[in-house]
Amino acid sequence: MTTDVINSSEIKNLAPIFGHTSFDNHEQIVFCNDKDTGLKAIIGIHNTVLGPALGGTRMWNYNTEAEALKDVLRLSRGMSFKSAITDLNLGGGKAVIIGDAKTQKTPALMKRFGEFVHSLSGKYITAEDIGMETSDMDLVREVTPYVTGISEDKGGAGNPSPITAYGVFMGMKAAAKYKFGNDKLENKKIYVQGIGHVGESLVEHLTNEGAKVIIADINEERLQAVSKKYNAEIYRGSNLYAEEMDIYAPCALGATVNNETVGMLKAKIIAGAANNQLEKEHIQGPLLQQRGIVYAPDFLINAGGIINVYAELEGYGKPEIIRKTENIYNTTLEILTNAEANGVTTNEAALNIAKNKIETRKKEHSK
Repeated sequence: MTTDVINSSEIKNLAPIFGHTSFDNHEQIVFCNDKDTGLKAIIGIHNTVLGPALGGTRMWNYNTEAEALKDVLRLSRGMSFKSAITDLNLGGGKAVIIGDAKTQKTPALMKRFGEFVHSLSGKYITAEDIGMETSDMDLVREVTPYVTGISEDKGGAGNPSPITAYGVFMGMKAAAKYKFGNDKLENKKIYVQGIGHVGESLVEHLTNEGAKVIIADINEERLQAVSKKYNAEIYRGSNLYAEEMDIYAPCALGATVNNETVGMLKAKIIAGAANNQLEKEHIQGPLLQQRGIVYAPDFLINAGGIINVYAELEGYGKPEIIRKTENIYNTTLEILTNAEANGVTTNEAALNIAKNKIETRKKEHSK
């Protein structure tokens, strides 16, 4: 009997997991399958040095399983840095369910997913993301305590979207202060791409501030409703990225700032709620810097949601949630200034701070 030995260099070249460009030393990846409910899900646990991995569950009709894997890897990695830079005792994790949330999501599917979460014994704590509602988290709660973002009448912090939007609003104002000398958004032309729960709440804040808001979304019904409610202009052009604007706010899926769009962008600031807005941060980050476009790191300014659900674990109330979320303004301004002083991109500056916090805690644990 012989045993095959695989050396470390061979492991790096294995695909599609260890050799994946977004793997970045994930601790654990769990593939969940249930024939009876039709559940096909992937849970990514990137790092648990600071605490249990907390991150939302996204249900999306991915074109391929490879696309779903790439998404969960990028998202869970981002959650590690989001928690670290916001000084939360949490690690980074995320889950994706492959399927159409409108037609394939059932109570049985959500509970079965909850059972998979429970099997991880608290190493991963789930929450709401795209394609999910607070009511779905309530169903998950029926089979596991490892879930946040449940209904307020059940003792939870409720839908995190309004707080997420408020954090993005704070980060956007800080970026405006850095770029324009003051943080007033009145009369600023702002394109909000994606008007789901978070996008709509952001539109409300911007409208109240007196900004000129232009909205874009693939859902015509949502466009009409949000436009009517806030008197926002609907974008009907063919290339949003090439439009003259003060601020571009991506609030849907990630990677909209890529090799194709980065040269077209005429925005002075990028500040939105979407995760992983830069398709390849080591490429688009420097290009934005060269063009003088201020990028407010997404994992920093969209941290309001995790601050909100973390309250359920720590037991603090709404005033503390608001205080922590408003502090995103100060942290954003500090990072933008720090990046300029050190000659690095804003994304690098934010990542360095987050990684240093994780590394410091890791060293403390090893003593």
